Amino acid sequence: MTGYEPRPISPAALAELRATDDAGRPCTSHTETGAGAPLRCCLRGSEPGERIALVSYAPLRRWAAGTEAAPGAYDEQGPVFIHAEECAGPDPERAGYPFARPGALRAVRRYDAQGHIAGGRLLELPAEPEKGFDAAIDEAFADPEVALVHVRAVEYGCFHFEVRRN
Repeated sequence: MTGYEPRPISPAALAELRATDDAGRPCTSHTETGAGAPLRCCLRGSEPGERIALVSYAPLRRWAAGTEAAPGAYDEQGPVFIHAEECAGPDPERAGYPFARPGALRAVRRYDAQGHIAGGRLLELPAEPEKGFDAAIDEAFADPEVALVHVRAVEYGCFHFEVRRN
């Protein structure tokens, strides 16, 4: 990677989401029977037998709460999977971007310091997904007005991870 760090949902936000999600609903969990639900707490796919929850998450709202940003109508929330109980977070030995399957479609959305959308692009992950992500994020941060980038799945619009300017 070019020095970009995909950021999971913070432990403090996870603790809140495990009680009440960003839509005000109580968290309900289930035991995973399949595999591969994209867990935003540890940036990996779920495994059978794990307790997970699908919660509503507002990533821009939570980022803005720690800054002077006022995203207004750009504040949105959507579904994300998390472990139902505290987990260790991303594996420190994991390299690269999470949820990076060649051929997958991702929206790489840019936000300025106010939390307003400052552009974006569609990215079809190439055979070497790291290079595709690096190029798209390099392109986003080439604009000095871009403060952070959200990567989302095109198919469901789900938030996958955030990258902040270094």
